[in-house]
Amino acid sequence: MKIDFKHRHSAHCESGVSSNLLFHYGIDISEAMAFGIGGGLFFGYLPFIKVNKLPLTTFRCEVGGIFKRLTRKIGVGVYWQKFRSPEKAMDALDHSLEEGIPVGCRTGGYWLPYFPSAFRFHFNMHNLVVFGKEGDKYLISDPVFPEPVVCNRKDLIKARFAKGALAPKGTMYYLTSVPEKVDFSPAIIKGIKEVCRRMLKTPGPIIGVRGIRFLANQVEKWPKKFGKRKTSLYLGQLIRMQEELGTGGGGFRFMYAAFLQEAAGILKENRLLDLSQKMTKAGDRWREFAVVASRNCKNRASDSDSFEAMSDILRDCANREAEVYKELMAVVH
Repeated sequence: MKIDFKHRHSAHCESGVSSNLLFHYGIDISEAMAFGIGGGLFFGYLPFIKVNKLPLTTFRCEVGGIFKRLTRKIGVGVYWQKFRSPEKAMDALDHSLEEGIPVGCRTGGYWLPYFPSAFRFHFNMHNLVVFGKEGDKYLISDPVFPEPVVCNRKDLIKARFAKGALAPKGTMYYLTSVPEKVDFSPAIIKGIKEVCRRMLKTPGPIIGVRGIRFLANQVEKWPKKFGKRKTSLYLGQLIRMQEELGTGGGGFRFMYAAFLQEAAGILKENRLLDLSQKMTKAGDRWREFAVVASRNCKNRASDSDSFEAMSDILRDCANREAEVYKELMAVVH
């Protein structure tokens, strides 16, 4: 069985799955618009959550948050389900496919055999769409790959029930109803307000703009606090979180800039075009940080690539983003 599902290559898994599922049901929405309405932009340095025994740094909202907020704002019905039994999880998936329903699944990317070995590490927040089955092989629209892929039952079970932090627990979801017409304008405004509030006003030192500044202070202390080897591990983890998991910190900033550019046309608000450019420049600075950090990890750093210099780049990222969010709040007040 195979559902006529259009695979569209995307930058990030959850925003890609979101836009592709909606497109299947007749709602033409870009990945950037899905990301923006879903309030995907975020920052958090969470040292108490460990991935591969190292602190988690996240540049996007909680897993599932983009899809949930997006569908709620535009009036789309969604069915969610988790499982304890792999057999029941696969039976439920098969049943939905037989009904002609493409199914979103949350997985652990390490267990997906079509991932290149260099990108296979334990990370349990990877989203994909299953749209068919041929024997024991499932047809998958994984939006971060240019073409649909195939995964056998045994490996898909492992991926759906991966262990560790943020275990997916067989999570699957699909659309149950869609409106005849969608007015994106109010959804865009709500999405922008959510991101601005989260990035500017979340209490505590580790979330939002404050979190970026907190991380800058930590990076500056790492060499004396941890020594060379452990500092290299921490820095490598940060680079991986920024540049390899999902779209990465800079990538999410670029995607949000694309959302603001698209939103400017829908809302007929040219000020968003200027803010889109400013967010792009913030993304450039995040990428600059990653380049300098990678030189330190590889022992290729020059005198200008000090940890103090890296921390200054992070503080500049925080200042640039704070300016964008404050101006955005003035636009959509």
